[in-house]
This record gives sequence, C-alpha cells and structure tokens, in this order.
Amino acid sequence: MRQDSLFSDVPPPSKIRQADENRLAALKNQIRHHDYLYYVKDRPEISDGEYDRLFRELLELELKYPDLVTSDSPTQRVGAPPLDELGKVPHERPMLSLDSLMDPVEVLAFDQRMKRELEAEQIDYTVEPKFDGLSVELVYDHGTFVRGATRGDGTIGEDVTINLRTIRALPLQLQTDRYPEHLVLRGEVYMRLSDFHALNRRMTERGDDAFANPRNAAAGSLRQLDSRMTASRPLVVTCYEVMAMSGPLPSTHWDELERLAEWGLPVPMLRRRCDTIDQVLAFHRETQEQRDNLPYEIDGVVVKINRVDWQSRLGMKSRSPRWAIAFKFPPRKEITEIQDIAISVGRTGTLTPLALLKPVEVGGVTISRATLHNADEVARKDIRVGDTVRVERAGDVIPAIAERIPISGQIRPEPFLMPQHCPICESAVAREGAYYYCTGQAVCPAQLKGAIEHFASKMAFNIDGLGKKTVAQLIDQGLVKDLSDLYRLNQEQLLKLEGFAERSSTLLLEAIARSKTVPLERFLMGLGIRQVGQHIAKVLAREFGSLDAIMAADRDRFQAIREIGPEISESLVSYFQEQSNRRVIDQLKQLGVSIMEQRSPQSHGPLLLSGKSFVFTGGLASCSREEAKVLVEQLGAMVSSSVSKKTTYVVTGSEAGAKLEQARKLGVQILDEEEFRKLIDASEQR
Repeated sequence: MRQDSLFSDVPPPSKIRQADENRLAALKNQIRHHDYLYYVKDRPEISDGEYDRLFRELLELELKYPDLVTSDSPTQRVGAPPLDELGKVPHERPMLSLDSLMDPVEVLAFDQRMKRELEAEQIDYTVEPKFDGLSVELVYDHGTFVRGATRGDGTIGEDVTINLRTIRALPLQLQTDRYPEHLVLRGEVYMRLSDFHALNRRMTERGDDAFANPRNAAAGSLRQLDSRMTASRPLVVTCYEVMAMSGPLPSTHWDELERLAEWGLPVPMLRRRCDTIDQVLAFHRETQEQRDNLPYEIDGVVVKINRVDWQSRLGMKSRSPRWAIAFKFPPRKEITEIQDIAISVGRTGTLTPLALLKPVEVGGVTISRATLHNADEVARKDIRVGDTVRVERAGDVIPAIAERIPISGQIRPEPFLMPQHCPICESAVAREGAYYYCTGQAVCPAQLKGAIEHFASKMAFNIDGLGKKTVAQLIDQGLVKDLSDLYRLNQEQLLKLEGFAERSSTLLLEAIARSKTVPLERFLMGLGIRQVGQHIAKVLAREFGSLDAIMAADRDRFQAIREIGPEISESLVSYFQEQSNRRVIDQLKQLGVSIMEQRSPQSHGPLLLSGKSFVFTGGLASCSREEAKVLVEQLGAMVSSSVSKKTTYVVTGSEAGAKLEQARKLGVQILDEEEFRKLIDASEQR
C-alpha cells in the first residue's frame, strides 16, 4: 500500500481554514438573527440551550483564528478594560428636548399653529410612546456600530460606546446591504419593568441600595466605568429618529422607522400614523388606558409631523424642534402622611426641605420621601409634619407633594421653618431669593467634593490630575477636609490611593506645588463663591486689586460696581463673614499659596494699554504666560487665544507656534520677550 494513500481523505489546511471561515461567518449571522428575534421582536425561534451552543462554537472558532475576530462579532460586546472616566464627545447634530403639553386644548392649538405656518389644510402625524429612559446618540459607519454617547447638554455628551455594545438589542452590524455609509440615530436606553424589579430584588438580597425607578437604574447602568457591570444589567434600547445620514432621507418619519426596522434596529412597536389631530388625541387616550399594562415605563406620547420636508421647513427653536411635542400623561398620585421634614444639603450648598413619608406605592414605585422644593413652596402649600398629602411623581420620576388634604379636627404643629445653621457643618445659612444655602462652602462636607473639583479646575487653580475619582478618594479616606488640606498631601498618602504609583503621585504633587502662585481672579474663582464666575472674579480683581481689599468691602461698596447687584453683593459679604471660610483662606496663605495682586485703577491712574489686544505664543523666560496675561490686563489690555486683524500685539517666546506665522500674514505687530518687557515697563512708569 502506498503511504500517501493513508492521508488521501484528509483535506489540505487551506480547505480546512476556508470551511472554518465560512462556518464562522454563518454563525455570526445566525446569532445576530436570533439576537434580533429575541431582544427586538420578542419572538425567539430557538431555545436558550441551542443559542448557547451556537455562541460557544463561534467562540471556539475565534480562539482558533484570532485574526478573524472583528469588532462587530457577537462575542465582542464585553471585554474592554474599566475606564478612569467617561470621555466627552460632540454630537453631530444637537440633541434637542421637546416642548411638553398636558392639556388637549394645547395640542389642538399646536395643530392650528402648524397649519398656519405650513399653509396646509391638513397635517398627518406620527405618534409613538415617550420612553422614560436615557437618550443616546448612535453612530454607524458602513453598517457597523462605531460610537454612542449620552445626550449630555445637547451639544456634548459622554462617550458610552463600550457600554452600549453590551446591549443585546442594539445590533453591532446592520442587516441587509442597503444601509447608508454613515448613519446617526437617536434612541432611548431603558429597562423593562420586570427586569427592573428583578434587578432591585437581587440588589436588596446582596445588601445594596435598590434603584428608585427604572430611569435611574438605566442611567446608572449605562454610565458605569466598567462595561462588565453594564453587561450585567438588563438594558434595552429603542431607536426613534434619524439625526443624520449619507444619501437622501426618507420622505416621512414613518418611512424612517420602517427603514430602521429593515436594518435590524429596534423601533417603537406601539406607533401609529394619524391623518388628523383628533386621531392623535385618540391614540393618547388609548395609550394612557393601557399604560399600566405595558412592559416598560412611558410618561406620554411624542407627536411628530410626518413629512420630513415640512419638518425642515419649520426648523428649530433654541432648545426644541417646532415640528414635534411631548403630549404628557397626568402624573400618578396617591395619598400618604408626612412623618417628618428633613433638610438636604446639595453639592452647591442649597438647602432643600424633604418630606419623609409613610411609604406609599405610586405607579409601581414605593415612595418614602418627596421634595418640597424650597421654603416658599412649603409655606404656599402650608405643609407640616403629620399632614395628609397627595403625592405625585412629577414627570413620573421625581416624587413631589401635589397638595395637602385637610383633615377635620386635626391639631397641627407650628409651621415649618428653615434652619439658621447648616445641619451638616453648622455654618450660617443665608437666603438668596426663594432659596437658602450654607455659607460654609469650603468646609461643608456636603459640598466638599464639588468645591475641590471646582478649586482644581483649569479656570481656577488648574491642578492637573486632580479629577473626580481622585477627589472622591481623598475625601472618603479623610485626607482632605477642606481646600487647604490639598497643600498638606504627601507621597506616602497618595500611594495608598487606588490607581496611584510613584510616578503619578509625583506628578500630582508637582501640579499642586505649581498652583501655589495664582492670579487674584483665579483665586477668587477657586473659592467657589456663589454667583462669582470668571467675569465677576475678573471685575473684582481689577476693581480692588487685592484680596484684603475685597474681604474688607461691605454691601454698599460692592454694589457701587456696575456689574454687581444686590444678590452678588450679599453672596460676597456672607462668604467673607463666615469665619470658617476666612480660616481656610488664612491656612492657604500659611501653606505657601501666593496671590498675584492686581493694581486697582482707582489708585493707579488710567489704564495705559486700554483697548489693546495681546496674543501670546511660545514659552516666556522671565514669567509664565499666566503672569504675563495678568500684567497686560492690569494695564487695561485684553488677551485673546487667536490672532485676527484686531490683534494689537503678538508676543513670541521659545518654540512659538502657528500664531506667529498668522501674525506675519495679517501684518500684526510682533514683540519678542525683551520688547514686551520694555512696553510693560514704559506703561507702568507713565
């Protein structure tokens, strides 16, 4: 027998690999198909055991051929290492909010207004549920999911791409081959009620705090730094708007949703095309009636003009589209009793009265406390301990007291009064309009984390490396009890913190040391005085010239300044009258913080560089660029970050950048450091 005949039935390696590649591709398509049926259509075709078998087979093939693993594979939903923080990303198009209406009369008026503006006798609408979750932007390139972000401020959101990838309802690769090259969607991440209750049950059994409602659970889960934690949470997503896409848009919103469904994206199943506004009102009534039977939370319906060309014609307002509204449901209400009134101190120092309630279930959520907003609201509703009240979930999320229910013959206690001292740190409480706040900003534990983050920010002391996570550790471990403690830190203490090694601790200590020399305006910013932002801090620095002069001023002196009114004046006086704040300022000085004072125009004559504009580029040998900026601003000049025809001087140092070339092109006068110093000296001597 010939020896090679023993192996004649064994295919060559190239054919084995090709067969495995084909099987791998088929498995990925099968799993995507079954994910779509299970998570989007809620119509599974195979058992969990069969699904697991397919998934294991795919995993084994990818382990065998690592070069065939792609980012859109079902096995790649989880696995990225934990993040230090969520990055910021700009949205491709603003993510606007919707105007909310609750009265059918207002909705009819909206329809009439649309008809007038469009000069149309009849308008057709698309209506769909208003999901109660977290709004997200989803970006697909060539059919592959590449980025996702939270709404944030509508312009910039948090990058939650790795967490969104863990949501099985979200396809990592679009179906069919007719999708656009670039697609930007808006959707909502939320939890089904059954999943939410199961999650809370597991958390309670572990001894963890349960979530207050599905929206909070979804938001907290999506914003985790560890995607494995997000993957353990039962999140789903529904897409409801095409924000941008390459190629022509569908002609109607209804067609948009149909197209998304063809691509395998989850879209609202409960939706309707309405030819008239009366049909919209009918859909709203029907949806409200079946609301308690839906598997997820909604707080109304969204009404959109169906024609996309009409949407474009109507355009946007500053914060909302003109062509869509949220037609909200009335808040759910229940009756309970106020057992006590407590005071919550927020991170900005605002004191908020909270009603501690006899627990009551409102819309499937147990409520044990509710905000009373402020003292004026408590007085207006005449809320006291022991009262019987009607509780509602405002917007179906935030518990609030709707009204007091009088009880005949009830003996009520004295009216509620706000405290005169902060319940956390005992600092004096001041009033600002309808709100009360703690004046001990720098020493109040309730405000400390926010105060230190603000103190270290670029617009204040600019301490690089002192982010939220580090600040939280410093406070939680008792290393920082007020602002001055930052300058007492040592390497031994930092090395005990999570994520710190010798190099990172050295860099942070160096950044803290560099911050010891700070311009007066930035020092004022760092203190975090209420209503004192960058502009007011700069006004105060120019007006008074020194911190001592500012601390000695009274209300009348502050109000004599054009930009400062009664509220800012009151805030300044209250801050500097608080002994704990003055003590922290003294300690900062004793620990080596040097405040670069500014000359006061009242005591030093006219500002000789008034109206001039400076741009700095490159490093200066005799001073920092921050110190140079202060010098020219003391003499009345402005400092800009970019060169234009209106720039008076461009000051160049070592390794000057592109601004120097721009100045040459525009014919702007260029000064080297020696010429700059001569100009400053001459101006100061005049």
